[in-house]
Amino acid sequence: MSLTNAIDLSGRRILLTGAAGGIGAATARACAALGVKELILADNGPLEKIGDELRSLDVAVMTHRCDLSQRKDNAELIAMAGDLDAAVACAGICPLEEDWLDDPDWDDVFHRVMDVNLLGPIHLCRELLPRMARRGGGQIVLIGSIGGRMGGTSPIVQPHYIASKGGVHALIWWLAQRAAPQGVLVNGIAPGPIATAMTSTTNYPKDRYPLGRIGEPEEIAWPAAFLCSPAASYFSGSILDVNGGLFVG
Repeated sequence: MSLTNAIDLSGRRILLTGAAGGIGAATARACAALGVKELILADNGPLEKIGDELRSLDVAVMTHRCDLSQRKDNAELIAMAGDLDAAVACAGICPLEEDWLDDPDWDDVFHRVMDVNLLGPIHLCRELLPRMARRGGGQIVLIGSIGGRMGGTSPIVQPHYIASKGGVHALIWWLAQRAAPQGVLVNGIAPGPIATAMTSTTNYPKDRYPLGRIGEPEEIAWPAAFLCSPAASYFSGSILDVNGGLFVG
């Protein structure tokens, strides 16, 4: 019996949030390499660089700049995007400067982190699920974190980030149970520390890591692209732990 390669995005339209850099931009490149038909890129930062890069590879690209923590912006984004086969929610923030014990403004930062990291994906899925269900199915990938599994890997990572990513994991499980009967597959990825702008000022104790290093954005992008492909057709409610062996469980 011969098998065809099912890790193929030919003919698919995929939405990526947080696409201006880091894991989002890397996922866009991975999807392009797998033959995606069209990418819809969203971020609150500039998208011209990644958009032009992908267009130079003959990938059809739409860009939309918005605040993904806001319900209205998510509704406008999904209305603009039209029919989608898959979506990857990469947008996230991790402020490191605040002190949760002593900073008088820390509660405001907490609410902003929760709005971006958890409420944003809820807003996105609220718009996506009915549309995907009406057209017979789709795939949604939410980016969690190893912090949501084990409480973080660096002492300077604040509890707002840990709580938000633990919430993303619970949201994946909750959504998957309700979406699967409608043909919509909801899964996630829990990355370990990844070399992005978000972690550039963080001193991770690399000698404690089994592989002796933190990960690269591409090492999350390929699993994300896989979860958008036909090869992941029996994944529902799964969270892939991609952390170089730092967390096993």
